[in-house]
Amino acid sequence: MTQMAGVHCLGVMLPLILAAALHQGSAIDATPTPQTTTSPHADPGRPERGNYNVSDSNKTVCLLAYLGLQLNVSFNSASQNKVVQEVVNIKPNETNASGSCATEKAILLLTSDGETTNLTFAFTLNTTSRKYHLSEVSLSAAWPDMKEPISIKNVSVDFLQGTLGHSYLCREEQTLFVSQNLSINIFQVQVQPFGVTGNQFGAAEECQLDVDNLLIPIIVGAALAGLVLIVLLAYLIGRKRSHAGYQTI
Repeated sequence: MTQMAGVHCLGVMLPLILAAALHQGSAIDATPTPQTTTSPHADPGRPERGNYNVSDSNKTVCLLAYLGLQLNVSFNSASQNKVVQEVVNIKPNETNASGSCATEKAILLLTSDGETTNLTFAFTLNTTSRKYHLSEVSLSAAWPDMKEPISIKNVSVDFLQGTLGHSYLCREEQTLFVSQNLSINIFQVQVQPFGVTGNQFGAAEECQLDVDNLLIPIIVGAALAGLVLIVLLAYLIGRKRSHAGYQTI
C-alpha cells in the first residue's frame, strides 16, 4: 500500500516538475534580445582654416576667403534607421574652390569628399550703398550613411556684411543657421567678394563681436582704475583729517 502511494505521488509530482521546467525554459527564451546602437561619431574638433579664392575669366582673383568651416547636418541614417546629426569639418587640403564673379553677385563653391559635398556661398553687392553681404547658402551632400542625398538652400540670408573694397573680418566663432537641418559654424573668417586689388585683402572691417570683446577689457580696466582712485582719495582725505586733529590738540 505504501509503495502504491509512493508511486502515485511520484506520478503526480513528475508532470508538475516537467511543467515547471518547461515554463522556466520558455520564460528564458522569451527574454528580448537587447538592441545594439551605433556609437556616435567623435567630435571632429576645431576646423582648420583654408584659403579659398575665385578668379574671373581673365584669371584675376576676384574673391578671397580665409576661414574655418564646420557643418552641423541632420539626415536620415541608413545604419541607424533614424534622423541623426553629423558634425563635419571642411578640410582645406581635400576641398576645391571655384565660382564666379559679376558686378553685383559673387559665388564661392566648395567641393570636397570626392564631389559628394558641395557647399555654395553667394554674395550680393548693393551698388548704391556700396555694401555687400552673404545672401544665399546651399548644401548638397551624398554621404555613405545617408538613405538619400540631401539638398538644402536658403536664399534670404543676411550675413557677413562689408563695404566695397574692404574685407569683412571676425576672429570670434559665429554660427549661421541655414535651415532646420543645417547650421554652419564659421571660425576666424576674413572674406572679400568684391573690389579685390592685387590678390590681397582690403582694409578690414571688424565684426561687432570682435569690437565688443575689445571694449569689455577696456571698460573693466577703467572701472578698476576708478575704484582704485576712489579708495586712494578716501585714504588721503582721512589721513588729512587725522593730521588736522593732532594739530588742534
